[in-house]
Amino acid sequence: MQTKSKLFILGTVVATVIIMMGQLRATSTSAATPTYYVDSRGNDDNAGTKKSPWRTLQHAADVVKPGSTVYVRGGVYKQKLKITRSGLARGGSITFVNFPKERAVIDGSGLSVTGQQGIIEIEDASHITIKGFEIRNFITTKKDQLPIGIYVHGSGSYIKILNNKVHDIKNTAAPTGSDLLGRDAHGIAVYGTDAPASIHHVAIEGNELYKLVLGSSESLVLNGNVDTFSVTNNLIHDNDNIGIDLIGFEGVAPHPSYDQVRNGLVSGNRVYNISSNFNPSYGKSLPNNSNAAGGIYIDGGKDSVIERNYSYKNDIGIEIASEHAGKSTSDITVRSNIVYSNRYTGIAMGGYDSERGATVNCKIINNTLYQNNSLNHGSGQILLQYDTKNNMITNNIIFAESSNVFIYNEHTKNSGNVVDYNLYYAPGDVSKATWIWKNEEYVGFSAYKTSTRNDVHSIFADPRFVNQGQNNFHLKAASVAIDAGRSYSSIIKTLDIDGQARLRGASVNIGADE
Repeated sequence: MQTKSKLFILGTVVATVIIMMGQLRATSTSAATPTYYVDSRGNDDNAGTKKSPWRTLQHAADVVKPGSTVYVRGGVYKQKLKITRSGLARGGSITFVNFPKERAVIDGSGLSVTGQQGIIEIEDASHITIKGFEIRNFITTKKDQLPIGIYVHGSGSYIKILNNKVHDIKNTAAPTGSDLLGRDAHGIAVYGTDAPASIHHVAIEGNELYKLVLGSSESLVLNGNVDTFSVTNNLIHDNDNIGIDLIGFEGVAPHPSYDQVRNGLVSGNRVYNISSNFNPSYGKSLPNNSNAAGGIYIDGGKDSVIERNYSYKNDIGIEIASEHAGKSTSDITVRSNIVYSNRYTGIAMGGYDSERGATVNCKIINNTLYQNNSLNHGSGQILLQYDTKNNMITNNIIFAESSNVFIYNEHTKNSGNVVDYNLYYAPGDVSKATWIWKNEEYVGFSAYKTSTRNDVHSIFADPRFVNQGQNNFHLKAASVAIDAGRSYSSIIKTLDIDGQARLRGASVNIGADE
């Protein structure tokens, strides 16, 4: 073995010291990041210091430079905030954040809504962070005005929306005659309205969205030319339309080639009590029993992963579909989610009628579905709608409710779909276990497998959850689901519902819990 010279060692030490000095300088530079303050009792003629704060959020947005942090002191701010100035990759983001341990409320009470408008709005800006605010009461009673809690649009990058509480964003306009549209709102919305420049590297994390009146719109939506994003660890509940939506083909981007949300991650979210049944945009006679609102919906998005979410007590747990004829939702992976007690179905795919688009090359893998279709009208735990092709449904626990319907597929436009290595179970009469496949009904597991050639390696058995009565869908040690799944290369390096490594032994479990 060669011995290093003293000169080499000395050089290494010197290099290490230089690196450490550089790190210290970097730390020192970071410590000198400009910091400003807004206080409801301040004055915009002040210096913006802690002792001499500004009064308005907008003044701060108009004057601060890249790398600045704007602390907003506790209080109620009946103001709008529109950010059009960017931070810089090297100079740092512009950050608006509530002052630690204080409650900064941005309240839209009495503020007008003009067109599609956010009470906080980021337009054509990059390197922006919005963190820790309560945003509320942005409401209109006028049709064709669209209030939004936090609205990002145009193009831009490296935008973070973190740990905000967004509620009571509403359009309460009454439907007129047979026209039920034009009374929309969003909690958080990202619209990529430019092309080829996109909105990219967006992080929406740790927010709570509730008590939203949305019309035909969504609680949290990404639409148009949005590329590379994460929607993680948000709590979305008690809203009258879709929870999370990734959209394409609506003409939001000016060129069709860019008009799809793509390359994203939706993970760790908890979505519940999402229903259109008391939403006048689905029928003025309430409840309208539309059951049309998905907890998580991919409508024209592509190349994204939906994993490790809880979706329950919604109309539909997770839906991957396309509402636009001739257009496809494609290459979506739905894995390691727990989906239970949803009214219409657990997971749906394909166009909702023959005038819609397709679901193509998607994977439904390692999910746990439990007693969805709580309406008990037979639409099953998994619903295959119009035009599904080359999709995979595998390694899922599929536990039916009393109707005993597992997969419901009344359409014959269905090709290349692979269904295998699943575990089925129903608490009722096993002899009545039912699958509808290409509009043919099969009663009994054996008859279904023989006739369809699906589920050759699947099993019918009690998965033995820890405590399904308390919605604990982890597996007991003796569960037949353990190590009974197929170890596809695309999942062996992934995580289960609890963030544990998916491949821990020779094989993977069936279901969301490893």
